[in-house]
Amino acid sequence: MIYLQMFLSFLQVGMFSIGGGYAAMPLIQNQVVTSHNWLTMNEFTDLITIAEMTPGPIAVNSATFVGVRIAGIPGALIATFGCILPSCLIVSILAYVYFRYKNMSGLQCVLASLRPAVVALIASAGLSILELVVFQGKSIDLTHINWIGVILFLVAFIVLRKWKCNPILVMCCCGIIGLGMNLLLI
Repeated sequence: MIYLQMFLSFLQVGMFSIGGGYAAMPLIQNQVVTSHNWLTMNEFTDLITIAEMTPGPIAVNSATFVGVRIAGIPGALIATFGCILPSCLIVSILAYVYFRYKNMSGLQCVLASLRPAVVALIASAGLSILELVVFQGKSIDLTHINWIGVILFLVAFIVLRKWKCNPILVMCCCGIIGLGMNLLLI
């Protein structure tokens, strides 16, 4: 039964995560944290961090990690297959349609209309994770602010936007600084 639930959950993620991995985050969160309680919000945040750092699409990596966590290697295979199946089918069909009708203005309008929805999905996922970082999973209250997380976020944001530094280097530096600061405060 768990295999079928994982397959169907990640089939939904794969089917409705238009715009890539960041757009899939709220869908994955809904399936694994809210609907099925397979992970806590903290575990989900760790999962997204690991999924971003490992090679490959975030949604596929997340499916694989959740599958392993819940049902071992068979679970990983089933969850991953559920996640990639819609993409394989949809991309095959869309490639045919696009190459056949790519000069139609109606098709270009549809593609342009999807962009705002994708941006909204990415912003929603980012704000959820930012809220978890700033308030540490507690109620939104000024007494629960994680100032180290806030400062690291602001510095990383400025460094990435203003100086266009390598995101991997910024992540590594934030991890090292955050570890050091938290060890000093213990």
